[in-house]
Amino acid sequence: MIRIQQCKCKIEDTRSPKQLAADFLGLPLSEIRAVHIRKRSLDARKKPELFYVYCLDVEVSRERNLLKGRGRKGVTAAPEEIYSFPACGTQPLARAPVVIGAGPAGLLAAYELAVHGYRPLLLERGLAVEQRCREVEAFWNGGPLNAECNVQFGEGGAGTFSDGKLNTMVKDPSGRIREVLKLFVECGADPEILYDSKPHIGTDSLCRLVRTLREKILAAGGRISFASRVTDLEIRENRLCAVHWQKDGCSHRTETSVCVLAIGHSARDTFEMLYERGIPMAAKPFAVGFRIEHPQSMIQESQYGPNGRRLMPAPYKVTAKTAAGRGVYSFCMCPGGMVVNASSEQGGLAVNGMSNQARDGRNANSAIIVTIQPEDFIGWNREFQAAAAKDGGPVKRLAQTLSGMEFQRHLERNAYLKAQGQIPVQLFGDYRCRRPSTGFGEVIPDMRGNYALGQVRGILPLCLEEAIAEGIQSFAAQIRGFDREDAVLSGVESRTSSPVKILRSAQMESEIRGLFPCGEGAGYAGGITSAAVDGLKMAETIVGRYARPRMT
Repeated sequence: MIRIQQCKCKIEDTRSPKQLAADFLGLPLSEIRAVHIRKRSLDARKKPELFYVYCLDVEVSRERNLLKGRGRKGVTAAPEEIYSFPACGTQPLARAPVVIGAGPAGLLAAYELAVHGYRPLLLERGLAVEQRCREVEAFWNGGPLNAECNVQFGEGGAGTFSDGKLNTMVKDPSGRIREVLKLFVECGADPEILYDSKPHIGTDSLCRLVRTLREKILAAGGRISFASRVTDLEIRENRLCAVHWQKDGCSHRTETSVCVLAIGHSARDTFEMLYERGIPMAAKPFAVGFRIEHPQSMIQESQYGPNGRRLMPAPYKVTAKTAAGRGVYSFCMCPGGMVVNASSEQGGLAVNGMSNQARDGRNANSAIIVTIQPEDFIGWNREFQAAAAKDGGPVKRLAQTLSGMEFQRHLERNAYLKAQGQIPVQLFGDYRCRRPSTGFGEVIPDMRGNYALGQVRGILPLCLEEAIAEGIQSFAAQIRGFDREDAVLSGVESRTSSPVKILRSAQMESEIRGLFPCGEGAGYAGGITSAAVDGLKMAETIVGRYARPRMT
């Protein structure tokens, strides 16, 4: 098989991939036996002309002739598939592994462990995705927050209610990313995710995928318990012995010497328990900011020009550095998406962006965020505590390791109070001039959850708010109209990544033997695909080390 790089055609070109390959190679169509699309990207650098650029693997009759003497430019031998799962190890394993958390990392770890005969128990504090969707919709429609099952907690993890991006900056020499995407396709995802340069799945499709993956885990011998919140880890002589958890008001103890800790970035009570148990952890940088909404038609025109109207809704990515040296950038951009109330704690409010597969909403939204370091939020927390003491409020003794988590909580309380539990909304022109908003312009918010006009000013420390204002104004040089007066800001975007890192060795294990921190919540991933890949790596580690547990 040969590989063709940089096979380019205009977007209106109706030739099939097989015909494109034949024309590129200068061969009759009859000599092309099969074509496999490896990658497809959109080249919009010469607007209004737009091009698709393909990487194609081609089965062809005269392969040796085409490759002889290095062949023609852009034609090479196609590399072989390289992914392989390790054989089972020999170290005895008396009990089945436990996986905590049913986000991408936990689901992939549980799936691979089940398929290879390890009969894992998967514990998820939230509900199965069907029930979870009903709980979330009820909350968005004005019902009470379920602190155990919401946009952050439940089967599928926080990424279930997001744009569903599957691209990642992680390098993939082992082929794990493709292995994960192939599993997603088996579970019902569009096969285009295997070759699209910016693969995306959407919340509606993710919910169906997650349900199918659950069925595969169960069919392979895995066990899943929903509404099951882990409350403690039993550790003896620096080794994991058991996991304690609660379900329906009853306490359970599961003996195990292997536990995958895939708890997600918002399991704050679990972070506190781990800290109290002496699990090695560290504060890590993360980013905070606001959501911004623009008309999708404006983004479409900017990114693709007038010929892009018939293409899928356009994404964007913008970055800037402020005069003070802070980096401001877009994050989790949702073409044709909506802003959602993503809260998980009573008295706090967080937002996120979400899109369905069709991305057919009227607005584009994105988080505009600023990275903060541990020294930043440790200092700000001291200021918050001093202010609380001065006002006669409660003062909490903060562990520096968890100071990022407490900073998130403080911002979310600020956001909650801005609009009495509704999403606070402010037009960018008013935000810049520090005045409350009283009405909308042409941009009408597309949100899930009640919202109220007013101010988002005052939620973040002043230096961050000024950095965001400066960043948005500078982005207008990249996307015309980005700084328009009626662009809608909402807040607070505080759950961009985990505020802690649960330390692990090169062998993927904590200092506590048998405890395997994994995924985004542990600080080792940054999105659906990278978290799933980390879960796959964790399953490889466990299977490669341990023999299958004996039947009990």
